[in-house]
Amino acid sequence: MLRRKFIVVLVLVIIGVAWYLFRPERLFINQTVNEGFPAANSESQSASPQVLFKGNFHGVAHETKGVATVYQLPNGGRVLRFTEFKTSNGPEVQVYLIAANDANDSDTVKQAGFVSLGPIKGNIGDQNYDLPADVDLAKYKAVTIWCRRFGVNFATAPLAPQQN
Repeated sequence: MLRRKFIVVLVLVIIGVAWYLFRPERLFINQTVNEGFPAANSESQSASPQVLFKGNFHGVAHETKGVATVYQLPNGGRVLRFTEFKTSNGPEVQVYLIAANDANDSDTVKQAGFVSLGPIKGNIGDQNYDLPADVDLAKYKAVTIWCRRFGVNFATAPLAPQQN
């Protein structure tokens, strides 16, 4: 009888750990966001943001659509903005700038090096990510949607310089 209880408890623990690790409900639940463009501060209302880089997402491990644009804000900051964005959801999905022109696989991301901009805010919708002031956009030339839990590149947007 004691052995049976132990086995039942062990099975329940294994199921709980597997659920936590794989988060299967995230495959079916979408997280939609709709962030507006970052507002300019009051002292520079006459200046407008400048588009520095722009690229379209292409799916790698998951079908993904949308545009990634890097803006120089009037206050000197830079922001990465996703528009018309849609990808799969998953556990521990991150936004990375990668030191490569493009990534059509996961190994390229692992080998190239990256700067994490944090967890993805949603798998659908417009969203903004502040860029650290010290990030060299001449080195980090693409944006990747990365599943940290499984080491998988969902999608990449190569960033091309834009002329203003």
